[in-house]
Amino acid sequence: MVSFRSLTIMAFNRANGINPAQRQSTKKKGKQPVLLTITTTYHPATDLGYLLYKHPARLQSFPLPFGQAHVFYPEAGSDRCTAALLLDIDPVGLVRRESREGGFALAQYVNDRPYVASSFLSVAIGQVYGSALAGTSRDRPDLAATPIPLEATIAVLPSRGGAELLQYLFAPLGYTVNAQRHTLDTTFPEWGESPYYTVTLTATVTVKVLLAHLYVLIPVLDNDKHYYVGTDEVEKLLRHGAGWLATHPAKDLIAQRYLRHQRSLQRAALARLIVEELPQVEEIATLQDAEETAAEAQLRAGQGDEPQASVRRVSLHDLRLDVVLTVLKTCGAQRVLDLGCGEGRLLALLLKEKRFSEILGVDVSHRALEIAANRLHLAQLPPRQRERITLLHSSLIYRDERLAGFDAAAVVEVIEHLDPPRLAAFEGMLFQGAQPATVVLTTPNVEYNILWESLPAGRFRHRDHRFEWTRAEFQAWCQRMADVYGYTVRIAPIGPEDERVGAPSQMGVFTRL
Repeated sequence: MVSFRSLTIMAFNRANGINPAQRQSTKKKGKQPVLLTITTTYHPATDLGYLLYKHPARLQSFPLPFGQAHVFYPEAGSDRCTAALLLDIDPVGLVRRESREGGFALAQYVNDRPYVASSFLSVAIGQVYGSALAGTSRDRPDLAATPIPLEATIAVLPSRGGAELLQYLFAPLGYTVNAQRHTLDTTFPEWGESPYYTVTLTATVTVKVLLAHLYVLIPVLDNDKHYYVGTDEVEKLLRHGAGWLATHPAKDLIAQRYLRHQRSLQRAALARLIVEELPQVEEIATLQDAEETAAEAQLRAGQGDEPQASVRRVSLHDLRLDVVLTVLKTCGAQRVLDLGCGEGRLLALLLKEKRFSEILGVDVSHRALEIAANRLHLAQLPPRQRERITLLHSSLIYRDERLAGFDAAAVVEVIEHLDPPRLAAFEGMLFQGAQPATVVLTTPNVEYNILWESLPAGRFRHRDHRFEWTRAEFQAWCQRMADVYGYTVRIAPIGPEDERVGAPSQMGVFTRL
């Protein structure tokens, strides 16, 4: 039986004037094209051409830095229409590229780059289907924003994680996933199965959404990229992940693989996701705490056999600081208070951002301020930098005129160190006395403590904690502060979120009316 992939390539050959002998000769040279087909049964189905900006009656070819892309329609009827994107990667060009960029000695011979769906296909989608990926259609603007029945087939797609990973990535997005696994070599069946699949995804979505999912998740499945990954890739991930990535259960893995395991970029992307989702108060899962890795969580849930070596241990506190920093940047603050600044870890992040013209760190501990001064190298800072930052010894329960007039205040894991009877004084100092335009406040979620086996029942996380709130208690306190002092408040979890007990930390972002 002839496969749809074979029929599609045969249709391309006929449209392009390539006879079977020429194609067979091309195969022998190692040039097996990468294929993506998109099919719809929307009526009239040929409107797919308007959405993709590609006419069903024409073959169109596009030069790419690594080969050529061709778009054609193996079927184009009013009831069913299929657009095929065939990517013909030049293996000789890849060898030359590898020779210039380095790599291990046999990399130019031992690789699957010309034959499988990878970041090459994502680049082709971005360039060939750029208008559709942006969600625009000159002739059918309403249809471009309308979900229609779509079926995407990718041959051949690597899944470094098996069929389970395909389900884990696509099923939460509403796709029905059909994955056909390929053997390593049909001549030698004893070699076993390969990590390659022909994958068909079916859903009722817009063309823009489908292409965005493919653009992001194909390199994630391949777990590699053929080009340098920098901060611009964070922007691409957030742009094409808008509306779905923040709530995806695999967003940590997606960010990790899409950004080629660069931890700083991964943390920045996840922190941005949290901030961008705050107005909707979405449930947010992020990187794992140092006290609980993702692998350990899987083990406890019975989902894994042993921790994977690739799992990184990232401090929850570092993530928390990234989130707070991003909120401060997003709200447009220039003059910032760090109340309970401790040893200056947030101050160091603030000092690196030129947008903050005045930074005031406040703490009741002389020793903590000395450590902060050393951490920040205050004595060695250039005069202009030194003028931007001040350390102040002061209590957080007494009003201080020096704290008034700032654009924003950060209160990171501080209030739980105050005796409950003194909390009212802190509230008056902050919301009535200092009155910053924005307050970013975080505190532990006591419900999460049961997940730490090393923490005895009934014990707080730190010996100096005077209380720890549940999620309901924190939400009630935040709403009361907002109502009494004239603020609005948005609440979000920080850290790995459990269905029963929430996340380890919780954040309130107050905005003065």
